[in-house]
Amino acid sequence: MKCLDYPPVWLLAFMCAAYALAGVGVGFTVPPLVALVGWILIALGVGLMGVAAFTMWQHKTTVIPHKRPSAIVTNGVYALSRNPIYLGDVFTLAGFALLCGSSMGIVLVPAFMAVIQKRFIIEEEQKLRAGFPQDFSVWAKKTRRWL
Repeated sequence: MKCLDYPPVWLLAFMCAAYALAGVGVGFTVPPLVALVGWILIALGVGLMGVAAFTMWQHKTTVIPHKRPSAIVTNGVYALSRNPIYLGDVFTLAGFALLCGSSMGIVLVPAFMAVIQKRFIIEEEQKLRAGFPQDFSVWAKKTRRWL
């Protein structure tokens, strides 16, 4: 199962759940403004993921959660959030839930954040703290985990 334990797999699973829950509870017809917000959130999320991954690539370090980082990245979008790729996932999930008209899907967003934090962020922060203790400490004090 370790081969499936990656953030995009979790995001896809939560998106499927949001889609499935669109018919449960209080579903709603998606007004054009809500659809626009959904698309904007998805675009913001995908863009944020792309910029963050590119920044990691520039620093020649991995974006793969289970690998040891070769550098700590604290500039660019990483100066705004310690986890911009995961934040992009959150925006994407929220936008998708809106597009599905899934009020229950919106409830999945904090659950997704909890799973990502438990499955990936805690371990990644431990690796960064061990590999770059001084830099991580300074960065963690001035940059929030999510936003």
